[in-house]
Amino acid sequence: MKLSDCHNVDDFRKLAQKKLPSPIFHYIDGGSDDESTLKRNTASFDKCDLVPSVLTDVSNIDTSTTVLGQKIDFPLFLSPTAMHQMYHYEGEHATARAAEKFNTFFSLSTMGTKSIEEVSNTSGGPKMFQLYIHKDQGLTDNLIERCQRSGFKAMCLTVDTIVAGNRERDHRTGFTTPPKLTLKSLISFATHPEWSLRYLMGSKFKLANISHLTNKGSSIEISIMDYLNSQFDTTMNWKHAEYVAKKWNGPFALKGVMSVEDAKKAIDIGATAIMVSNHGGRQLDGSRAPFDQLETLVDAVGDKIEIILDGGIRRGTHVLKALALGAKACSMGKAYLYALGAGGQLGVESILQKMKDEITRGMTLMGTRNVKELTKDKIAYRR
Repeated sequence: MKLSDCHNVDDFRKLAQKKLPSPIFHYIDGGSDDESTLKRNTASFDKCDLVPSVLTDVSNIDTSTTVLGQKIDFPLFLSPTAMHQMYHYEGEHATARAAEKFNTFFSLSTMGTKSIEEVSNTSGGPKMFQLYIHKDQGLTDNLIERCQRSGFKAMCLTVDTIVAGNRERDHRTGFTTPPKLTLKSLISFATHPEWSLRYLMGSKFKLANISHLTNKGSSIEISIMDYLNSQFDTTMNWKHAEYVAKKWNGPFALKGVMSVEDAKKAIDIGATAIMVSNHGGRQLDGSRAPFDQLETLVDAVGDKIEIILDGGIRRGTHVLKALALGAKACSMGKAYLYALGAGGQLGVESILQKMKDEITRGMTLMGTRNVKELTKDKIAYRR
């Protein structure tokens, strides 16, 4: 199987599984506990159907939208995900360049393996930074200020990761950061020599945005889960979020908002957007799927704040359903990481092209000429 054989997200997943050592692949693929939320994130889209309009002039389809202060060419962007260098030796450089080519947001994680400055130099496209609240206030301030100097257009604060979820697959496969040879992982690394050689001979694995500010960030001799649990501030509250919103002073999203009460508080503290997300099913297992909660949030606050659906996106029609219910845009994580592992920058470009084509084709078949015409009457729930 090769990149040209990949026609959908599942194909990219299969190729990534073939090319990546087992611990690395399953770190992308897995969720927390029984992975019930992970499964529902995508399955939830099957609860309703699209209702097309016919005999409309669809000779000119406009897939663009404006979100987080930027006009992007289609209503899907790359959600923040950690440690891209594990999946491909070019790391975030590959994903940022691919997003720029399609004029959509690339989101850099605090836990990225390329720095804010490196990504800014790599890509001139729209960029968002994903922030965690650290126990060290100076570290948090430093990250915000660097993003301001580097021309990032938006910021999101992840609010659902006070502690790391229980990701049992990682225990079973022997996953560590940085990747190490263990009894559990030895055979998998040995049977993936191309990945292993690239990793051993490439640039040093590091959490580039924080390596110079914290000893644990520079050595990464502890696991990513231990880092989350030791460095992130469990006292984080709405005052912290309001502080970040004011200090950033630009398009600002809270990532991980699921309740109406929290969405209203997000408006009160100055957020311009919320990302409806359960962290890809990797945190609280048994939590609600974002698509299942979307309509409730749109009805409550959709006229006051931008709503971005994050989680479970596998098809262009999933994006159309979310937009019809009132989402301003969608973001995907696992889908493009499969593509990154399968083929680097070319893989990410390929999945973006396929998703854009699916969105365009779907809008054409729906009789909708622009995203504003994707309204709630285009959705019907099954009885």
